Amino acid sequence: MSVLIFFMALGIFAAALLVSVGGAAWWQGLLLALGVYLLLHVLYLVALYLAALTVDREKPLEKQVAFCRDGCGRVIGALNAYCGLKPRLIGLEKLPEDRRFLLVCNHRSMFDPCLVIDRLRHWNIAFVSKPSNLEIPLIGRIAYASGFLAIDRENDRNALRTILQAADYLKRGVCSIGVYPEGTRGKGGELLPFHPGCFKIAQRAGAPLVIAAVRGTENIRKDLPFRRTEVTMEILEVLEPERVKAMSTNELSDYTRQRIEAWLRETAA
Repeated sequence: MSVLIFFMALGIFAAALLVSVGGAAWWQGLLLALGVYLLLHVLYLVALYLAALTVDREKPLEKQVAFCRDGCGRVIGALNAYCGLKPRLIGLEKLPEDRRFLLVCNHRSMFDPCLVIDRLRHWNIAFVSKPSNLEIPLIGRIAYASGFLAIDRENDRNALRTILQAADYLKRGVCSIGVYPEGTRGKGGELLPFHPGCFKIAQRAGAPLVIAAVRGTENIRKDLPFRRTEVTMEILEVLEPERVKAMSTNELSDYTRQRIEAWLRETAA
C-alpha cells in the first residue's frame, strides 16, 4: 500500500506542476496524474523483471531475489486493494515464527494465493503451482525468483522432482511453501479430492504442516467493481514434524481434508 501511495503522490505532484506552472486545465492535470500513476506501475514491473533475469530458471534457487520477493508481495497487495478484498484472518498466532513450514489450504479462487502472499507476507510463503502460471510472460520469471515452483501433475517423475525441490527450500530456509491439495478449483466451491503426494514435502523436509481454510474468495469476481468482498481465512492447526512423519501421506491427506470440511460446514452462512 505504501508503494501505491508513493505512486499516487508523484502523479498528483506532476499534475499540480502542470496546472499551476504550465497553465493547463484541470482535466489535463487529471490525465497526467493518471498517466504517471500507471506508468510507474509498468516501470516497477519492468524493474522486478530485470532483477529476476539474474536467476537461472533451470536451477533451484540458492536464495530468493529479495527485491522480487518484496515486489511480488507489493504488487499482489495492490491487486487485492483494487479488487476490493476485505480479509479477516484468524489464528495467525499459531504460525511458526522460527521455522519454515508447509501450508495447505482449500482452493476456491485465483485470489486464494493472493490473499496469503499479501496478508501473510511476514511468513514468506511461496506456492507450488501449475506450470502455466509460471509461464506467464514477465510474471512467471518474477514468481520463480520469489521461490514459486511449477508442478507437472501429469508426469509423476517431474512432480516428484518438484516435491523434492520444495522440500529442499524448506530445509535450507529459502522460504515456506504453500500448496492446494485439490490441485484445481471446484466450479461450485465444493471441496475436491486431495492429491496426497504434496504432503511428502513436509515429510521430506521434517517441517511443520499448517492446515488452513478459506471462504469468500469465490465471490470477488462477481462483486467487482462496486462492492468489497469479505474473505475469511483461518489457521486451523499446526502439526509438528514428528506427527507428520508418523503419518502416511494418505492419512495426512484424509485428516487435513476432514478438518477443512468441518470448518466449511461450521462457517457456512
